[in-house]
Amino acid sequence: MALFLTKDLDDDGHSRLGIWHVTESEAELRALSSVPTDELEEISFIKSESLRRQKLAVRALLDAMFEEKVYLSHHDNGKPYIENNATNISITHTDNYVAVILNDQDDPGIDCESLDRDFSAVEKKALSEEEIEDLDVERRNEQLAIYWCAKEAVYKKISQYGIDFADQIEIDSFRPKGEGELEATFIHKDGYEEEFELNYMTFDRHVLVWIAGE
Repeated sequence: MALFLTKDLDDDGHSRLGIWHVTESEAELRALSSVPTDELEEISFIKSESLRRQKLAVRALLDAMFEEKVYLSHHDNGKPYIENNATNISITHTDNYVAVILNDQDDPGIDCESLDRDFSAVEKKALSEEEIEDLDVERRNEQLAIYWCAKEAVYKKISQYGIDFADQIEIDSFRPKGEGELEATFIHKDGYEEEFELNYMTFDRHVLVWIAGE
């Protein structure tokens, strides 16, 4: 079993983080995870073996984080939810890691990316002029990855259609470290602003960013 990490994110136990290192074969993950029949059927139709393994790893991680069997589903906009549990959930996956954040009081958000990916396209796609000016030349790709994951985490938490990453999600200036905190502002289309605190960590050439909740 490749459970990488589980930890409470607050003293009251309202929010939890879990990470699974995807090292198993598809058959091993099927044996490890208690996937409901209808969900297993959906996974079997996925053409990519890597994506099938990621979906099964999410299932294995949920089995490790919950005492009871849970039923995972998705709203029409793709936002995940648990049918038989009121806990809010956000999910992210890469070829090598999947991660889940749970919060029983508020909507969380999470995103993970491999640092071996080229994030140069993110600069024009998702960053404001101020954020571009803040980029560190020596650690540009890593910083772009953190920017992208942070904006994705905010996007998943807000869960609205048509969000402009460059104009509506602002990340305060930061310098990449092994782990740290970020400040973000989401600007609604009516001008109302929400501020969020995010956390991030880098491990095994990956970066993970999350919003635990309010």
